Amino acid sequence: MRNNTFSALFEAIRPVQWIKNFALFAAAILNGRLTDPVIFSQSLLAFITFCCLSSSSYLINDLLDVDNDRRHPFKKNRPLARGDISLSFATVTAVILLFFGLSISFLINNGFFTFSLIFILLQYAYSLFLKKKALLDIIGIATFFIMRAYAGEIATGYHLPVWIMLTVIFLSLFIASGKRRSELVNTGRKSRQALEGYGRSLLNFYTTMFAVCALITYSMFTFFEETVRFQGIIHEFLLSNYPAALDRKWYMVTIIPVIFGIMRYGQVIFEMQEGERPERTIATDIPLLFSVVIWGLMMITIIYVL
Repeated sequence: MRNNTFSALFEAIRPVQWIKNFALFAAAILNGRLTDPVIFSQSLLAFITFCCLSSSSYLINDLLDVDNDRRHPFKKNRPLARGDISLSFATVTAVILLFFGLSISFLINNGFFTFSLIFILLQYAYSLFLKKKALLDIIGIATFFIMRAYAGEIATGYHLPVWIMLTVIFLSLFIASGKRRSELVNTGRKSRQALEGYGRSLLNFYTTMFAVCALITYSMFTFFEETVRFQGIIHEFLLSNYPAALDRKWYMVTIIPVIFGIMRYGQVIFEMQEGERPERTIATDIPLLFSVVIWGLMMITIIYVL
């Protein structure tokens, strides 16, 4: 029985959602400092902090929605809705995760602690009332994606390029709009209060608009970002044999997997109606996962290998 309880608890804190928190490594990666032990450790601690805070907010969200979840076709299978975890046990766990996460954030720096506190308060506010309001719910989902990327800056002291930040904003809005569209199509307006303020055509417009904006802003990043100054293992080879290659805008080749990824995610949303759980889709949809991995390998190769 004890093992079943902790198994259900592990499910309730939604570890699959932690994939979002890898955005905290973006500042270190794009500034070429991921291999710096100090910067890596700060990014890792920041990642752990946001995993704890996120899981705390998921438990609070499920506590507030437990009655509605029991009537939902999919959410009724959540541990709290199933009755596998008591409300008191979930509450205590949420508080422990909150305390642990904020304690780690304080070890990084004061600015990160303050930002982490703001993040979790907004998460709680979202669970209490923001997610019930149309437009605010989509903006809220996107805001948490953006805050994760910005938190990596605060933790390490290294900034993300402005075009990348804009890409994160529009990509987050694209994913959030697709999430709401899938919910509307699959379960109808009655499954979530905010869905009463949306129609399918409106969410189609939002999803398409933000996808286009994300692609444009990422393209601007690849074009306007400074030429990569190769310091890697084949720098001397290129310098001796292909010196012109050193002045090319190599980031532009990464547009290919980005285009494919956006097209595939659009297919998931509009044709497969499976955008309701984006973190699960990204982790399990093979073509989409492939595009993300290829993009990551391209970026790491350009920044760290060449």
